[in-house]
Amino acid sequence: MSPKSQWLFYAIASGGCAALNGVFAKLTTTQLTTTWATGISHISGFKEPSSFVELFVRGFFFLLNLTFNALMWGLFTRALTLATSTVRVSVINTSANFMLTAVLGSLVFKESLPRLWWLGASFLVAGSVIIGRREEGQKDGAVATGGVEPALAARNEGFWDGGRGSLGHSDKVDLKGGLAKRKSNRK
Repeated sequence: MSPKSQWLFYAIASGGCAALNGVFAKLTTTQLTTTWATGISHISGFKEPSSFVELFVRGFFFLLNLTFNALMWGLFTRALTLATSTVRVSVINTSANFMLTAVLGSLVFKESLPRLWWLGASFLVAGSVIIGRREEGQKDGAVATGGVEPALAARNEGFWDGGRGSLGHSDKVDLKGGLAKRKSNRK
């Protein structure tokens, strides 16, 4: 993997961890976890469903939730440091999160998403891509321009406020020394 495209790996991995974070958060509170805990109780030799086993399974999913949340933020931050554009990282992260969330929801929770959801997710991803390309265009072609006159006009070794601020008519501020040097132009 080239150093220039490493951010892509981290952005996709971050989106995947975000999707898994959501799955484990849902498994912490859903009825499906009770069903799984009951099955584990029976396999373990309990005749009745064990509340201890259910609490252990829910706690395990909660710890996985926290772990994947931390991983997601770490990977996302790494992608941001490697990429030239934060918007690109966000677009890839969000897209990976949406798509993997849909797949995991279908596989784990037997959820079926309506076509309208897919249409909406597609619009969100497309909009993010458009915004990302717009930012790229602004970075490549834009030149920073200042106003007609700067707020502070530089004079000699300090800044002069043109008599409009609290420094006085012609007080100068020495940025290196920290204290203002007072020089009066009054005669």
